[in-house]
Amino acid sequence: MDYQNADLFRIAKRESNQKREYLVVNRLQGKHIPVKPGQALAMFRALAGRLPGCCEGERTLVIGFAETATAIGAAVALERGCRYIQTTRETIPGVEYLYFSEEHSHATQQRLVKNDLDRILPEIDQVVFAEDEVTTGNTICNLIRVLEQAYPQQREYFVASLLNGMDAQALQLYNEKGIGVFYLVKTDHSGYTQAVQGYSRAGRYIDKETAEHTGCGNEPKAREWEIGGWLDARRLVQADTYKQACIRLWKELEKCLDQKPEAKVLVLGTEEFMYPALFAAEQMEGCGADVRFHATTRSPIAVFAEDAYPLHIRYELPGIYDAHRRTFLYDLAVYDAAVVITDAHAKNRSGMDALLRALTPLVKNIDVIWWR
Repeated sequence: MDYQNADLFRIAKRESNQKREYLVVNRLQGKHIPVKPGQALAMFRALAGRLPGCCEGERTLVIGFAETATAIGAAVALERGCRYIQTTRETIPGVEYLYFSEEHSHATQQRLVKNDLDRILPEIDQVVFAEDEVTTGNTICNLIRVLEQAYPQQREYFVASLLNGMDAQALQLYNEKGIGVFYLVKTDHSGYTQAVQGYSRAGRYIDKETAEHTGCGNEPKAREWEIGGWLDARRLVQADTYKQACIRLWKELEKCLDQKPEAKVLVLGTEEFMYPALFAAEQMEGCGADVRFHATTRSPIAVFAEDAYPLHIRYELPGIYDAHRRTFLYDLAVYDAAVVITDAHAKNRSGMDALLRALTPLVKNIDVIWWR
């Protein structure tokens, strides 16, 4: 399928970010905007198909960028049979990290588990960086510099992104460095800062202390389940092994649910944890349910009431992984059922209960899956 600009994205306004005022919001990606899971995964697989033939098998490593591109990277790796690891902002006990910066982000520090890279990179011929959108290419260059300093062996680098907004100078630099660039849609960012100035009608903000939303004060009600077999893509995984873990998660999850096939269902991932929840959502869709998928996020985005603007209601919630973290969820709607799938091991009740309070007025039946 050939994707066009109008198919994929809208321009949103970042909250209090002086480095880059706008944010490109992909309406099929399943992060901020609810999407049919099959549409999201079809798009990710289409991106995998743009890569050259050499980018496949166990001698290729795919790196997905947290938090918005973790599902993209996993889907590309699974489609091409590669090894996979995602960057992370979470703290993993007992590991060393390689650090690099993402200057335009709300949270600039990114990291990869060095212990896994030490073990695998001598065997890798190609590294593919999977992103939702590449604007300047600076973040990937920052990471390549860190990798080359730590692992000087010769290897090829490739970039696979849904959108590419690099200008001619940036593309020329990548060409000179021998970095392959592949994408679904080319974008032009020159008017994006001006585009977000045209909205004036404030959207609806529901923060974690506010009870103005009808039903926000209700005691949250949900069935909660623990499912074993967790495989953490913040650590190195092999495509087939990760896929089998996701299949087992879905089979166990299916036993827990009692939804009617025709039900309208919301499936939510949490922050960096997206692909296994998206995979399960696609399986539900295949069983006949009307499914939408998106995820909580650490990205603070302004919301406006105008129809042309992509996001209209913002819930601010304490994090499930860290109660002191601000996380957000956008544009909840009415559903017959909701399934929250998370790999947060701390079981932070304040974060989960806040999420459930947001869902309770809109959803008849809620299930929470703790994958561990």
